[in-house]
Amino acid sequence: MQVKQTKSKRKRGVVLTPSGLQRLHEAILSWEIARNKGDRLTLQELSTQISISTKTLSRLWSLSKGVDQKTLKLCFSAFNLKLYEEDYAVSSDEDEGKTIEFWLRSSDKQEDHLTRLSNYEIEHRWPYPDGPVVLDSPLYIDRPPIEEIVYREITRPGCVIRIRSPRQMGKTSLVLRILAFAHQQGYRAVNVNCYQIDDTCLTDLNKLLRCLCWQIAQQLEIEPNLDDMWDEEVGYKLACSFYLQKYILKQSNSPIVMVLSDVDRFFEYPHIAQKFFALLRSWCEEARQNYSWQKLRLIVVYSTEQYISLDINRSPFNIGLPINLTEFTQSQVEDLARRYELNWSSGQESAQIMSLVGGHPALIQLTLFHLVSRKITLRDLIEEAIANGGIYRHHLWRHWLKLQSYPHLIDIYAELIKTKQGLVIDPVDAYKLESLGLICFNGDRIFPRCKLYQAYFKKLLPTICLQSV
Repeated sequence: MQVKQTKSKRKRGVVLTPSGLQRLHEAILSWEIARNKGDRLTLQELSTQISISTKTLSRLWSLSKGVDQKTLKLCFSAFNLKLYEEDYAVSSDEDEGKTIEFWLRSSDKQEDHLTRLSNYEIEHRWPYPDGPVVLDSPLYIDRPPIEEIVYREITRPGCVIRIRSPRQMGKTSLVLRILAFAHQQGYRAVNVNCYQIDDTCLTDLNKLLRCLCWQIAQQLEIEPNLDDMWDEEVGYKLACSFYLQKYILKQSNSPIVMVLSDVDRFFEYPHIAQKFFALLRSWCEEARQNYSWQKLRLIVVYSTEQYISLDINRSPFNIGLPINLTEFTQSQVEDLARRYELNWSSGQESAQIMSLVGGHPALIQLTLFHLVSRKITLRDLIEEAIANGGIYRHHLWRHWLKLQSYPHLIDIYAELIKTKQGLVIDPVDAYKLESLGLICFNGDRIFPRCKLYQAYFKKLLPTICLQSV
């Protein structure tokens, strides 16, 4: 008996209709406002929220490649939506590509929905600029000759590199690239963020140094053995130095790059800072004559010059290679705009942005991210920023919250934004304001960092100051 062969059915999937796309898009926007402080979800975050792969999401956003109906239900239910028949259309492999052509021939309203999806794809093509620029990102802008200099310096035995700039100027992004270069050279790396150190350790030198050594051992995947290797009878600083030299460095055949980020946190603890920074200085000096210490390459990262009195002969802030990260130039802003695939006229749009935020790297990235989403024009963006903070509102709020930690600085800044000649103020206060990224220097006088800060705080601070009277 001959078995009748049945023709296999072509695999069929579903694609979003314009109305389904609109419902899902609006639900996602509502979720971002309610649950994510208005910040857009990246494609990876969206993938996690829905519990489907980024590849499947990309198929869904394409509007021309089918996904199974179960996946579509999952997307809708993740944002408290019920999937209706009018939200999707059935599409076979041979139909893929034809559906979108049909919609494009349809009404202008449907084309608007497709444009919204296109915008959504563009937004999620680039990560929201909140944090360092990851290593494989095309959005990292070199600032010659800084990268070349630090890469060369890190190969020198016993080197010290000091990276200084106000917050959100790109210090961490640069550090990531130094560590990647060091890894290529076969070096080992330790990255210590001083804000991860408990407050209790910053009032007890022994706890601080043991905490530091434990982190170093853990990151190098070496058993700490602190109790066996720590001899407090010789003093805490010597115990720490012997531990690093005789235990940690001795076990490494290759150089160790140690990054200490946000060391200005120690400035709030002058007694500990004096001793800790003197210890760092002693390691640097030992490296000039001791081969073991030459294995250690030290990178110190901070936001402002020290505003505590340190013995010049015991401070690590006057030795090694100083790197001061400055703002982007206009050509660098235009280079970044090209990477975001913005079609700008030379010298025009970049000048408008820089008149508002200067060359501040974080604010430039934020500006370009919003412009590339096509949700706002450059003119509207600038007008809204001057009126109420606009897209920079969260950034400005964070600055305001930090400023409130130093109540007397509020009065100083209120006075600063009222004068065109700038102010000469106490160096400690100037250092704190610079650390917050709120000011710039012109000689010994300080000025608001950019037009955006001046406009925003000019409206906010007089009201606050009157309330405190």
